[in-house]
Amino acid sequence: MSESTVQIALVLPDLLGTYGDFGNAVVLDKRMKWRGISSEIVTVNFGEPVPETCDIYVVGGGEDTAQTLAVRHLREHPGLQRAVTRGATVLGVCAGIQIFGESFTRADEITHPGLGLIDSTSHAGGSRAIGEVLAKPAHGLFDGVLTGFENHQGRTVLGPAARPLAHVTVGTGNDGKNEGAVQGKIVCTYLHGPVLPRNPALADMLIEWATGRKVEPLELPAVTQMRAERLKAAGQRAEV
Repeated sequence: MSESTVQIALVLPDLLGTYGDFGNAVVLDKRMKWRGISSEIVTVNFGEPVPETCDIYVVGGGEDTAQTLAVRHLREHPGLQRAVTRGATVLGVCAGIQIFGESFTRADEITHPGLGLIDSTSHAGGSRAIGEVLAKPAHGLFDGVLTGFENHQGRTVLGPAARPLAHVTVGTGNDGKNEGAVQGKIVCTYLHGPVLPRNPALADMLIEWATGRKVEPLELPAVTQMRAERLKAAGQRAEV
């Protein structure tokens, strides 16, 4: 964090931006500004160095080829890894949960090394998981229900150093039981929507981790209405 501004690195949105996950960076920025916290988004595109001095790093979703290119880029420009070492907060969505792990095996059955930031491995599953997800946050991380939209074939197995973000009640997530991963200040999830507009408590948890300060809830009727609609949609899926 600079003297007075929280920097949010939006990492490789030109590669990992298939599902509008750049919206997660926008939500973090807005929720801080609405509270009077100075913040800015730093966009890092393919071919550009990744700064190691930002406070929050946001990585989105993408297909197999994009994931492979992203890992190569992040190995060549290890600012994200250095930031994790010094305790930065990180959100990885869909492709993020796979490339942050030890390895990921693509649909073509080729295994690629990941960045080793979380204790996990991922592989292509037998069927594609598509639809609304409901999950109960694990370990009391935040209040409420985790909700989002999944569209992936990946299956992720967590090792002992990582813990699940939530436990699935509707949908697939990592494996039909657990959803996402948490290790240190890294949070990973398969959920789009994007995930932070749909889960303000999760967004605020990341803000608190990055700033080291407790934030008060925001009263945003549009967000409350959207969450109610999405929870209803997921509930209807469960009844089918």
